[in-house]
Amino acid sequence: MDLDLELGALAAQDGLPASMVWRLLRHPVARRQAALLRRDLTGEQMEEIIALGSARSLAMNRWVPAPVKARLAQHPEPVIRCAVAASATDEPPGLLARLAGDPDPLVRSFLTMNEHLTVDLMTRLAEDPDPSVRDWLPQHCRNAPPAVRRALFTDREPGVRGAALAFWSPPPDLLPTLLADPQTRVRAARHSPPTPELARDPDPRVRRAVAAHPDLPEALRDLLAQDPDILVRNEIACRADTPPALREQLTATLTTDDPVESFLLAHRGHTCRQPAPAPPALTREQAEALLARAGL
Repeated sequence: MDLDLELGALAAQDGLPASMVWRLLRHPVARRQAALLRRDLTGEQMEEIIALGSARSLAMNRWVPAPVKARLAQHPEPVIRCAVAASATDEPPGLLARLAGDPDPLVRSFLTMNEHLTVDLMTRLAEDPDPSVRDWLPQHCRNAPPAVRRALFTDREPGVRGAALAFWSPPPDLLPTLLADPQTRVRAARHSPPTPELARDPDPRVRRAVAAHPDLPEALRDLLAQDPDILVRNEIACRADTPPALREQLTATLTTDDPVESFLLAHRGHTCRQPAPAPPALTREQAEALLARAGL
């Protein structure tokens, strides 16, 4: 294993003596891992981490005491305030509200990731003057209340409305408007019952959404199996309810010289690689040998 990776893994290992943690703080990779993951950092170690330039990693550590988080929330570097915004609890009370008013929109965007947001704060972020902040809300606030969702489905910016459609189902009364809007029609089609009109839409992205719909009728499935767009036909071929004979026919048509289409075809329905197993914990003797090898 790479020496930096070994030191980083050791820095996150439970049960290390404080003297060994201090030595690891001298190594930049190990220091960042310790700052990010250790739950037993002392006040002096946190001060050392900040002084050595790893405040951002420390700000993301969920075990860092509230007073330290509050202090980092006032750091002049926005990236450090972003880390606090994504991970802090509301201690002292009002900290998250203060971050919701941060002058940097990226800090306010990172606040949408915070699992401690109240409904009032979600509502405030849904009304943020910067659309990039509103755009982040649907992805990270899956539990947003109906009023917040409606506000974003009717947002003046099409990108925000599209983000809402990517992660939430729209209220039935808003769906016709979102389907009629060329800027949201593609994503809205995912939430609409399949219709012949949508299956014949001039935009192939709309037809792909119809082809992937779980309640696609057989008649529309057979219609889309003849679609001129290769990615529409591929969606039909990937359906679990497509008859084997039809799937075989479709597979024979799924060849292209277009590199983009080839990429999309290759990755449709792929499975994510399993994460690598955590390295085994080192004994005290093994840890000392590793530190000696690293000159620590």
